[in-house]
Amino acid sequence: MAGSKAKSENGIVETIKTVLWALVIAGVFRTLFFQPFWIPSGSMKDTLLIGDFLFVNKMAYGYSRYSCPFSACPFPGRILASEPERGDVVVFRHPVNGTDFIKRLIGLPGDTVQMREGRLYLNGEAVPVEPAGVFEEIYEKQGPMGNLPRCENGPVGEGGICQKSRSRETLPGGRSHDVLNIDDNGFADNTDVFTVPAGHYFFMGDNRDNSQDSRFGQAVGGVGFVPAENLIGRADRIIFSSAGRSMLFFWTWRADRFFKAVE
Repeated sequence: MAGSKAKSENGIVETIKTVLWALVIAGVFRTLFFQPFWIPSGSMKDTLLIGDFLFVNKMAYGYSRYSCPFSACPFPGRILASEPERGDVVVFRHPVNGTDFIKRLIGLPGDTVQMREGRLYLNGEAVPVEPAGVFEEIYEKQGPMGNLPRCENGPVGEGGICQKSRSRETLPGGRSHDVLNIDDNGFADNTDVFTVPAGHYFFMGDNRDNSQDSRFGQAVGGVGFVPAENLIGRADRIIFSSAGRSMLFFWTWRADRFFKAVE
């Protein structure tokens, strides 16, 4: 009887050890290599859709205190730092509210950035764009938050086709990506000239009229200029994508987005 009790206690101890080691290994993996990220909003359509699940490459830019869960890493500034490239899709920590955002890197330190009539200007030069058709999606609640998409052809009834004009934008250096347009009347289409300070970056969403980004100051819900230490990692590839309210609803997974590269 005593032997059975001892075996039972040993089994419990071994189980606890296994769980603890699994947590340690998972924590190290998440801190040093890849962090899972679930796309909650439509600010990066059509590059990223609500329900896309991806791993963020945390080795891309080195490590800061934001590389650890709860910002617990005791790193001063960044270690093993590498400079991000214009056009990277980056996950970063919001400078004020502490949430993780994902946007495209548009402005590097020293750049000037401006929007004029919906056109992006970098260092005083218009960035080349060309028409790329129309992005279409069903007007319905999307993701766990039940967000309804904004439509250029609105108002659209539930179940209807929601459309946005799509263009192909080519940044200095030759990297290209799609951007969407919803309207031409918002503040985000006509801005002041922003000069990116040293040690900071300027980010924008690809869904240009539906993104709170560096065009908006932190006082009004935007992100402003993002310090280099707030960069967490680069989004390289979508693992899978769920069109339903949960990533566990495998029957709602989008078949065309498995292991899709993030451009």
